[in-house]
Amino acid sequence: MPTLTQTEIAPSPAGPADPSEPLHAPPTIALPGVAQTLRFSQRQIEFVFGARRRLGGTFTVRFVVIPEGTVVTDHPDHARSLFTAKPDLVPSLTAESPLRPIVGPNSVLTANEPNHLRQRKLLLPPFHGDAIERYTQMISDVAEREIDRWPRGRPFPLAPRMQAITLEVIMSGIFGIEGASERGSAEHRLRTTVTRLANTSTSPLALLTELSNLGREDPRGLTRVAVSMLDRATYPLIAKRRSAPDLEQRGDILSLLLRAKGEDGEPMTDHELRDELLTLVLAGFETTANSLAWTWERLVRNPSAYECLRDAVRSDTDSDEHVEATIVEGMRSRPVIPIIGRRVAVPWRLGEYVVPAGQGVSISILLLHHREDLYPEPFSFKPERWLDRTPGTYEWIPFGGGTRRCLGAALAMAEQRVVLEAMARRLDLEADRPEPERAQHRNVTMIPSRGATVVVKARTK
Repeated sequence: MPTLTQTEIAPSPAGPADPSEPLHAPPTIALPGVAQTLRFSQRQIEFVFGARRRLGGTFTVRFVVIPEGTVVTDHPDHARSLFTAKPDLVPSLTAESPLRPIVGPNSVLTANEPNHLRQRKLLLPPFHGDAIERYTQMISDVAEREIDRWPRGRPFPLAPRMQAITLEVIMSGIFGIEGASERGSAEHRLRTTVTRLANTSTSPLALLTELSNLGREDPRGLTRVAVSMLDRATYPLIAKRRSAPDLEQRGDILSLLLRAKGEDGEPMTDHELRDELLTLVLAGFETTANSLAWTWERLVRNPSAYECLRDAVRSDTDSDEHVEATIVEGMRSRPVIPIIGRRVAVPWRLGEYVVPAGQGVSISILLLHHREDLYPEPFSFKPERWLDRTPGTYEWIPFGGGTRRCLGAALAMAEQRVVLEAMARRLDLEADRPEPERAQHRNVTMIPSRGATVVVKARTK
């Protein structure tokens, strides 16, 4: 199978600007703030690609709730400058995102320095090395059980089935809870609450609530109801585990965090534990589930790519390489997190532009992943482009980068490898409709609008 070659990309200077340099703002989209806010939150793909065609790869978007707007860029050198800068120069914009009222200010996702580093150090060990290896068999068992239940010959959405797998994995890894929970228990309440909130968060009312929570710490509207439901499930789990007689012997993340102490020698408070646990559950199950759903949405509409994957897996001919290439291409073409941002603390150069201190700067992962000078035929789904190529640190960034790179990246990749391989080995799938599914935005994620609906033509043991 031929491998696509990378073309040369023109460098673009980026980083802290000389204080004597005059500011030079990127062009601004010529639409009212209300229109930009609605289009960005509901049709981000069309919005950012249209802006790039008209204005180039760096431009300013203005939102109703953020009058000064945010600069959007698509160049890997700009990403490099933000990912490698000292954290105090480029605090994360997730501290201002609609996730903050849900996961709280103590979350590794929403905290900035130095609290972010403290939380990250506590959470890093369970997501690397031997810890990931321990999850692999469990992921395989869960995936095989799920596949056995899927209907044959009629359309059904894959995304909820992927969520069932990833939620089982994350509940086991975080809480040490495997299998079905007793109805009415805190474990059962957390599972059902997380699933219910995920399934209802794409409604128009939920989207309006999300916009109203931008930049806030305390939840408003429906978000307040959601937080209350999550708290009623999470705090009892913490209390139950804190008093467990075998706490010192347990290896799940909650138990590890209960035993952990910061550099000041103090353990985490229940509030800090709650914020971290909900971050791991909410971020760990839906992003991975929808990455798998998007990859299959692409595969069933690209028969040659599907056939190559299926043949490799079933003949065990370079199957690991083909599985990896398919996952990487899926996350390139349909990144579940389509944009990430920082707020620069000093004037910052972005190519020909210099933006002021305090300006929000966002890297559009969508635009970066669809640069033709990085990825020939960027809108084609071609896993073969990765067979002899390693993803570039600043060119393929579905997990972000620098000190803010996703803690669960290794676990997410392990889950996708196991599940994708099992599905390709056991199932013959087809799309229920020929046209591709549109992207639907849910909080900070981009998901397939019909849940990656497929039909199982055949299934083997």
